[in-house]
Amino acid sequence: MLSHDRDVWKRLSGPYGSAIHVPSLLQQLEQEFSQEVFENLFQEYLFHQNTIYTATYAAMPFLAHLACTTSDAAVRKELFIHCGIIEASRDEQHQTPYPPSWTELADVVGSTVCTEMYNDYVEAIDQLKSLTEQVLNDVAVSSTDDMEKRYILIADAAFRESYPVANMLMTFTEGDEYVAECPACANELYIWPDEHHAVPLKAYEQDPVFQPDQEAQAIIPASSWTDEETQVLAERTARIGEQTLAAYLPYLAGKTTCPSCHENISVWPALLSTFTM
Repeated sequence: MLSHDRDVWKRLSGPYGSAIHVPSLLQQLEQEFSQEVFENLFQEYLFHQNTIYTATYAAMPFLAHLACTTSDAAVRKELFIHCGIIEASRDEQHQTPYPPSWTELADVVGSTVCTEMYNDYVEAIDQLKSLTEQVLNDVAVSSTDDMEKRYILIADAAFRESYPVANMLMTFTEGDEYVAECPACANELYIWPDEHHAVPLKAYEQDPVFQPDQEAQAIIPASSWTDEETQVLAERTARIGEQTLAAYLPYLAGKTTCPSCHENISVWPALLSTFTM
């Protein structure tokens, strides 16, 4: 990883400009983790509107090291979640020796430095992935917040390279309302609970918030998991006790009739189709 005193930091950027202050913030976190300092680092320098930056890549190895060495389960969970959000938002995956968008940076700092940064980032993701079992165990016994558990599932999916799933869960963070795209007619269908947010989920042609009187199409829930991703997600969801997704996942993996074209479709691929990279 880049040392704190490398001049390279001056050449890196975040959402609002130079990353020159990132090393000092990382040093503060290394000395003693502070939620305020971490939020400042994350929001001002590493992440903005589902976008990450060269400063993000350079900072990730430090965050991974903190997550792997801390004895504080809450800190480990916080870093696991936010680093997972970063990885889910990375739109230049599997690029070697470094992302093509770094061409100008490489002209300034050298291709060797860029390669080092990218490799360190990938290694950091592997380190964070190794924490999954520990984080899942911690959350299962200590967390009562479904929203927090959902972000654990997002991070877990990202670290497993299930990027469409991670981004789908991150887009529909409330966990009870979804928008899919029919593979037959390409029209949207709205996957919604009733007004009491209870199962079963149903499919609507238009947003039921604005068209409450429209006819709904029933969704036949899956009786078993037909692909590895839904099976793993279901197991993780049950393990940490995320109640909302556990109730809705059979419907999200089920089948319905498109309200627009009346073709029979599988909901899960229709839901993930807009998140495929």
